Amino acid sequence: MDSPPDAAPDLAPLGLRPPEAADYAALGKWITDADTCIRWAGPRLKFPFKPARLPQLLAEPGANSFVMSRGPGPALGFCQFWVRDPGVAHLARIILAPEARGQGLGTTLCGLLMAEAARSTGAGAFTLRVYRDNDAALAIYERLGFAVVPGLSDERIFSMRKEGY
Repeated sequence: MDSPPDAAPDLAPLGLRPPEAADYAALGKWITDADTCIRWAGPRLKFPFKPARLPQLLAEPGANSFVMSRGPGPALGFCQFWVRDPGVAHLARIILAPEARGQGLGTTLCGLLMAEAARSTGAGAFTLRVYRDNDAALAIYERLGFAVVPGLSDERIFSMRKEGY
């Protein structure tokens, strides 16, 4: 009796894995201009950049970088977290591949990232920052239970926090 064929890559479950060189090369193609770069990575990453240098350019103390993919398949998203305060994981540099947008995968990516942060650090709360005019991201974060922290927000950026996982 033949064994069943392996699941097709597009049917494999979504998960997080450490980024590889090919993932950084793909990520470099998702960032097409200076405005996208600063909105995604902040002011320290200057555009243009060399994708091969992204592991060093995106390094933060205690940063954990991941890509979302179906098994070993191509990256569909990139994200990071680090612990800023005990029990609080800061989510950052969250981006989906252009072809993955508009499919609900942003919610999946954030959920996987929070689960990993909670599992690996014991985080019970999460923070992030988002541009006020990034309606798609704001909708995701609000759906996930994040709330604006007015005292930490400014005229361009909302600071948001979620208690519990």
